[in-house]
Amino acid sequence: MSDLLILFCAAALVGVAPLGAAAPSAATSGWQRLNALFGAPLFQDTILWNDADAAAAERLGLALESRTAQQASFRAYPDATARLLGARPYSVALYGTSGQVAYLSIMFANKGDVEGLSVGGDRDASRADARLRKKALQTYQDKIRADATTIEATLTKSLGTPTQVTFGEGSRDTTERALRWNAGVHSILLSSPKDEYVAVRIVPRALADAEGRAQRIDDATLRATLATRVQRRANGDVIIGDIPMVDQGPKGFCVPATWERYLRYLGIPADMYVLAMAGGTMAGGGTSLTEMEGNVKKLVTRYGRQIVTVRKMPKTRFIQEYIDKGIPLMWTLVVPRDFYMSLTARAEERRKVTDWTAWKKQLQAQRVSADSLRKRADGGHICLIIGYNKTTGEIATSDSWGKGFEERWMTEAEAAAIGAEYLTAITW
Repeated sequence: MSDLLILFCAAALVGVAPLGAAAPSAATSGWQRLNALFGAPLFQDTILWNDADAAAAERLGLALESRTAQQASFRAYPDATARLLGARPYSVALYGTSGQVAYLSIMFANKGDVEGLSVGGDRDASRADARLRKKALQTYQDKIRADATTIEATLTKSLGTPTQVTFGEGSRDTTERALRWNAGVHSILLSSPKDEYVAVRIVPRALADAEGRAQRIDDATLRATLATRVQRRANGDVIIGDIPMVDQGPKGFCVPATWERYLRYLGIPADMYVLAMAGGTMAGGGTSLTEMEGNVKKLVTRYGRQIVTVRKMPKTRFIQEYIDKGIPLMWTLVVPRDFYMSLTARAEERRKVTDWTAWKKQLQAQRVSADSLRKRADGGHICLIIGYNKTTGEIATSDSWGKGFEERWMTEAEAAAIGAEYLTAITW
């Protein structure tokens, strides 16, 4: 496998969600006028940041995507009828910290969702749907320019002339030039990198003042925190918990979504749409791993971390030195779709096992048939390796596809058949 590895990532089948009820028509206070401006019942009073994250998400019709000990995220991929700020939102995500709202991110036209949602989120499209996807890819740049113009005009009319700011850290590929409007303790940021996306973020004013920078976690604290996230089960499973989930949606964004999960797990702010820019992700999907690593390196270094790439297969005897410390591994593989999706049913069956000696014997059939898997590969993919079981000879993976894909298992033989010798970790 070449160093310049490009993954045309598969996406799980996803549904699209309604955004929520319309904002009240009568706007008498500042926060009500903001709701009317956005076209959604985001605010219930003058301060968003002391609202319970789940309550704010419910007002917007966002489903829980992930909840860890400290972080939470809620997300929807709205249908074509939804409108915010006079434009169609393609992804709406609300993030929480310690149970309260941390910030809101709204993605309008972008190089990923415009194609995937052109067929209602169904990546297994018919020939007719394939024509719709092709047309969407031919016009997405126009949609980006149009949405940026519409939203800037809408915000300026209501909130006045914006200031230009920088938001984010690292290289120019992981930072944004944005227009900023302030509304009380809230800042509204509009960014639109050329041919990438149109994003509106509502963040605390103090975070905008700090240009999106978070406090670095010192090495000793991080080591101790990660060690507490390692779970050791009675059956021999060793699993890393508390990894945020990100649902990449109906697009080939498995690489940026997986990197977002890993970075946020380490306390480094990240967004898969910004990371898609850093990885040179093509319209609809397809990301260069080497470009991603190169452009994210500066961001990781700013937080005192380093990216380590290892050319090995994920054998339990090797990955345990990382997993035991609470360090996941990003793993590239080729996906035989039928087999890979069947791992969900296997994970469900595995949760019901009481006789683990019998389970190990039952897996022998999968080990024997593993050699045939590579011949049925449908495309490149990346996931997280989050655990192992030395007794049963299994490894645990986690895919950035939302609920049901947090923890799935395969045998070492199956992993050897479909995997590449390309493992990436972020350490200190």
